Amino acid sequence: ALAAMYFLLKIPRAMSLLAPLRRALQLCSRCYPVHAPLSYEAIKQQYRPEVPEYFNFASDVLDRWTEAEKEGKKSKKSPALWWVDGAGEEVKWSFEELGVLSRKAANVLSDACSLQRGDRVILILPRIPEWWLMNVACMRTGTVLIPGTQQLTAKDILHRLQKSKAKCIITDDSVAPAVDSVGAECQFLKFKLLVSERGHREGWLNFKDLLKNAPSDHQCVNTNCKDPMAIFFTSGTTGSPKMAEHSHSSYGIGLTVSGRYWLDLTSSDILWNTSDTGWAKSAWSSIFSAWIQGACVFVHKMPHFDPSIVFETLSRFPITVFCSPPTAYRMFVQHKLSSYTFKSLRHCVSAGEPMNPDVMEEWKAQTGLDIYEGYGQTETVLVCGNFRGMKIKPGSMGKPSPGYDVKIIDENSNILPPGKEGDIAIRVKPTRSLFLFTRYADDPKKTEETIRGDFYVTGDRGIMDEDGYFWFVGRADDVINSAGYRIGPFEVESALIEHPAVVESAVVSSPDPVRGEVVKAFVVLTSDYASHDPEKLMKELQDHVKKVTAPYKYPRKMEFVQQLPKTVSGKIRRNELRQKEWRK
Repeated sequence: ALAAMYFLLKIPRAMSLLAPLRRALQLCSRCYPVHAPLSYEAIKQQYRPEVPEYFNFASDVLDRWTEAEKEGKKSKKSPALWWVDGAGEEVKWSFEELGVLSRKAANVLSDACSLQRGDRVILILPRIPEWWLMNVACMRTGTVLIPGTQQLTAKDILHRLQKSKAKCIITDDSVAPAVDSVGAECQFLKFKLLVSERGHREGWLNFKDLLKNAPSDHQCVNTNCKDPMAIFFTSGTTGSPKMAEHSHSSYGIGLTVSGRYWLDLTSSDILWNTSDTGWAKSAWSSIFSAWIQGACVFVHKMPHFDPSIVFETLSRFPITVFCSPPTAYRMFVQHKLSSYTFKSLRHCVSAGEPMNPDVMEEWKAQTGLDIYEGYGQTETVLVCGNFRGMKIKPGSMGKPSPGYDVKIIDENSNILPPGKEGDIAIRVKPTRSLFLFTRYADDPKKTEETIRGDFYVTGDRGIMDEDGYFWFVGRADDVINSAGYRIGPFEVESALIEHPAVVESAVVSSPDPVRGEVVKAFVVLTSDYASHDPEKLMKELQDHVKKVTAPYKYPRKMEFVQQLPKTVSGKIRRNELRQKEWRK
C-alpha cells in the first residue's frame, strides 16, 4: 500500500493535491522503516563486510550510535537497552547513557581491579543490566570476557577459573559463596567484584559503590581486529567444555549477517532474545546482532523460564523480533495461544538445536508467524540460516551464511554432491574467515584437530539438497549405524514429537547382538499420557514412527523418563545417555 501511494505521489498533477499525504508518508517511513526482504542471491551480492586493522565494538559501533542520537539521526525513544523485572521495575538506557555508564565501569576494572589489556575476566550474572554494562566495559579496557551461567556448580566454577587463569570474577550474592569455597585453589584469581544490593562481603569489592564514584571519562583501548575479545566455554555436548576464543572482529563485525539478514533488524526494532547470559547465543543476539543495527535489546529478568510470562510479555510490550531455542517453542505450542495477542511481533527465529517441523507448523497455525531457523556453533557466527525472503523448508537449517563457504565433505575432505550425507565444514584455506573462532585457548592440539584438509570441520553431520538447503543429521558421535543403516537422531526425534504423548525425546544408539547397535529413544511424556500402560504406549509410538519416517529408523528400545540430561545451555547430552547404554 505504501509503495502504491508513493508511485501515485510521483505523478506531478497529484503531488500538489496530495502534499499532506506525502508529508505523512515521509514521516511514516522515518518512524517505521519499510524494507522489502532480499532474495538469497541479493544478500550474497550485497554482503561485503570491511574489516579494518583496528576495531573495537564499543568505540566503532556503540559510540557511533551515540553520535547518531545526538545528531537526531537515531531516536532516543527507541533505547539501546530496555530491562524489566516483571514486578513493575524498568530500566531504559539510550546509547549515550550506555556509553557513560560503561566508561565508568571500565574505570572500575582498570583502576579498582588493576586489570590490564589481555587479562581474563569471568562474568556470572543473571539477566540484569549490569551484565550488559560489564560486556561493554571489558571491550573498552581490552580485557577478555568469559561469560558463565548461574547454573554452574562450585566444581564448574573451579574448573573455569583454573583453566582460564582468570584474574577477576564478577558475580552476585547467589554465586559468591560457591566462588569463596574454591577461591583458595585459584592462584591467578586476584579480584572478586560483587554486584549486590545487600552491601559488602568480606574479600569482595562492591561494584555498585565503585561505579557510583568512578569518573565517566575513559579512553577506549585501540584493539587490533584480531586481538582476543571473549572466550566462550563450549556446551560440552560431546566431552569436557573447551575455551573457544573470539576476536574483536569475529563477533563485532561477523554478526552483521545475523542482525541484518537473519534477525531482519532495523534501528526501530525491539528484539527479545530469551537466551541465558552464560550462552554464546546471548552475545550473538542480545549484544552484537542487535546493536550493530542500532536496535533495542529487550530483557526480562525472568529467573525461571515460564511460558505464560513469555506470552504476557509479548502481548504487553512492543517487541517486534523474538528469538528463543527450539526447546522453548516445543513448550509454547502445548499452550493455547488464542487468548494472547502479539500486536507488534513480526519475526521469530530459533537456534541452538534443530527445530522440529511439527513445532514450526503448530506455532504458525496459532500465531500466523514462521520460525526462521539458524545454525551456528560457539566457535562460529551464523553458519546457515533461513533468511527473510527465502522459502522455508521445515526441518532445514537454511542456506549458508554469506560470511562462510560451507560444504558437505567426506573423511578425505572431498566435497560431496547434493543428497550425500557427510560432515558440515567451512573452508579455511587459502584464507581463513576472520568470523571464525581464533583457537581453543591454551589448547593447540584441540585447535589443530578441527582442521581437515582445507576445511574447519564442525563435528556435525548433514546433507545439502538440490536447492542448496542444508539439513542437520546429528553430531558426528550421535549418528547411529544399525545393521549398515545410518540413522540420524533428529529425524526420529522429530517423528516422535508429532505424537501428542511426547513432550521431548532423545535418541541414541544402544548395543544389540545382531545389528551391532539399534535406536533407543528416551521419552518425556505429557501429563495426559503419563498414566498410560507403558508397553502399549511404546508399541503405539513405534508404529507412529514407522508411518512418519522410514520404518528401519523406528526405536526398537524405549524408556520413559521424567527429564533429559542437558548442558547448562539447555542442549540435550546424548553422549551421557549413550554412555549409559553402552556401559550396560
